[in-house]
Parts: sequence; C-alpha cells; structure tokens
Amino acid sequence: MTTPDKLEILLTEEEIRKEVKRLAQEIDRDYRGKHPLLLGILKGCFVFMADLVRLLQTPVEIEFVRLSSYGSARTTSGQIKVVQRLRSRIKGRDILVIEDIVDAGITVDYFLDYLRRKKPSSLKLCVLFDKPSRRQVPVSIDYLGFTLPDKFVVGYGLDYDEKFRHLPQLYFIED
Repeated sequence: MTTPDKLEILLTEEEIRKEVKRLAQEIDRDYRGKHPLLLGILKGCFVFMADLVRLLQTPVEIEFVRLSSYGSARTTSGQIKVVQRLRSRIKGRDILVIEDIVDAGITVDYFLDYLRRKKPSSLKLCVLFDKPSRRQVPVSIDYLGFTLPDKFVVGYGLDYDEKFRHLPQLYFIED
C-alpha cells in the first residue's frame, strides 16, 4: 500500500473550493427557472456533489448510481459493472450528471448513452477533474473544473483501493 509520504499535493483545498463555487454559479445561471435532477456517479462524486449542492441556489433533486470499471486497479478494466441502478424517471427531465473525474471516458460514456435512450429533455455533464491524455472514448463535458496531468490522483472523494477518499486536497501518488 502507498503511504501518505508518497503523496504530493496537486490541488489545495482552497483551489478546489473556488472552482466548485464557480461551477455552482454557472449551473445556477444555466438552470434558472428549472428543477434539474442531479445524477451522481458513486462512489467518487459524493464529496464534490455534496459541496456543489450546498452552493447551488437552484432547487434540485438528487439521485445516485454506482458504476465500476476499476476495482482495485489504477487503470480501467474497460468493463462497466452496474452496482446500484437508477430509480428516478428520466424522460422529459433536465438531467445533470455529476462525476468526479473523467479519464478513459468509458464509464461516463456508457452512462450518458444509457440516459440518452431514456429521452431526457436535456442532458449535461459536470466534471470536477478531467484527464484528457487518458481518453479512450470522446466525452463532451459541459461544466469542467480542472484539467489534470496524466498522474494517478487521490483525495477529495477519489480513492486508490478504497483508501484516501477522506483527504481534503487532491494528491498524486508518486511511483
């Protein structure tokens, strides 16, 4: 297991807080007069989504799904496993998917395709961290926080083998 001394800070708590606030302001502007359903992809999104929702002025509904393609590895397996299914009605609704990080793009592409087939009124994606250098599938991100280098990151909800989610900053693991 990687020890905390092998973690290097990539983004501070303050940098993350400012970016989440900016994203909340953009979402409020774009969803004024609407009542979107925010769909969080667990487990990683829970910290980001909680902070984001507390900053929103727009009334929202919240739902979660749990998808997995990593297990205990550092790279995606390419196989999507649905661990917790969607329960809310999608057809005719404004849907905003909340994701912590997009790297290969396989998981979020799978989920967005699934949602499109359910015919929402609108479908957008909000991502805090993006690693386009790892992209295997094109993904269009409507609300983006940070573009990251090709490093394995943990903290602020992101984990490595279920560890490090609790850290308030974003770190990369030195090899």
